[in-house]
Amino acid sequence: MTYGAAMSPTSKVVARKRYPSDLTDAQWELVEPFVRGNPVGPQPVVHERREVVNAILYICRTGAPWRYLPHDLPDWQSVYHYFRLWTKDGTLKLLHDMLRGKVRQQEGRSEQPTAGILDSQSVKTALEAESRGYDAGKKVKGRKRHLLVDVLGLVLVAWITTADVQDWDAAAAVVPLAAEQFPTLQKVWADSAYEGPRVADIAQQNGLDVEIVKRTDTTPGFVVQARRWVVERTFGWLSRERRLSKDCERKEESSETFVYVGMIRLMLGRLA
Repeated sequence: MTYGAAMSPTSKVVARKRYPSDLTDAQWELVEPFVRGNPVGPQPVVHERREVVNAILYICRTGAPWRYLPHDLPDWQSVYHYFRLWTKDGTLKLLHDMLRGKVRQQEGRSEQPTAGILDSQSVKTALEAESRGYDAGKKVKGRKRHLLVDVLGLVLVAWITTADVQDWDAAAAVVPLAAEQFPTLQKVWADSAYEGPRVADIAQQNGLDVEIVKRTDTTPGFVVQARRWVVERTFGWLSRERRLSKDCERKEESSETFVYVGMIRLMLGRLA
């Protein structure tokens, strides 16, 4: 693959017109160690890994179906193959977690969090989705994204379910997973949907303090809730990625991966 200097005097790009979602050279330096191909083997490299990552970021940002990838990017079958491969072997999750640690350090915080905010978002699904449910409260037929974020709004845990799963039921999976992955985590803020003995017992079993942040009924209209606004902002960030404006995926694991891809794009922008 030939590289030129068409984008800027300090950045190399492939010999095609650059898309806004493409990686810069500085961003690629952060990503490349996680996705580099094995140089030893009988088969030549057909597509540069950088272009494969560019194609995945293009899909996430534009919301285009896989088959509608532009012809100057790698063919959609190859890109989808790598997306599935990196989903199954955890490559994209590992990249996401590394970037989160770097962003936290850049903000003057320790790499591992001590506090988080938990909430869910119900979104409609595409017709191809293998699973969906009806959220009677939000009147949405689709899936739920259960997110635990740190105090900066960076995703710690993403858990995808059908929309009919109650928040306190999802907490039975999210809270132990968070405690396992983040031994330093001590405090979690959540809204009244997580109130009750079940979530409290699960939190206690996992050594976490869950504090319910309630709205005060004395204040009319919309009010920004302490701590809870952080996770709402994260949902807003993700909704700016067209692939995440609704759930377009057949499988729930792909939905989870695109949450991480959306955050990867955001964090790369902050770091480089």
